[in-house]
Amino acid sequence: MADSDGVFEQFWEQFRFPDCFGWNWNALSGCLRDLRWLPAVRYLLVIENSAELLSRSPEGKAAFFALLKRVAEPWHSPHERPRGVGIPFTVLLACEPGEASVIPMATPVESWVAGW
Repeated sequence: MADSDGVFEQFWEQFRFPDCFGWNWNALSGCLRDLRWLPAVRYLLVIENSAELLSRSPEGKAAFFALLKRVAEPWHSPHERPRGVGIPFTVLLACEPGEASVIPMATPVESWVAGW
């Protein structure tokens, strides 16, 4: 997923996005905020080789991680969910030791768990 097209393709395939997926950042955000076609009691998004993610677009990498955070927050809110129960939407960024410094939002696991 070195460029945005690779990101869109992987998410479209893995999350089984509808055929009407718009192949842009707004469409990705919209589909990840909905997921009606893929109901679950929790979501775990694992991004392997996260240091290589969007390696051809540093500004795209930062925007992508910000998008993931914006998408995850409403899932956790009981106010935005039926029956007032939040749904965990967790993002796990897997990388080799020492690569975390190239991930824009890499923070200690404790911060992510507490915030997400």
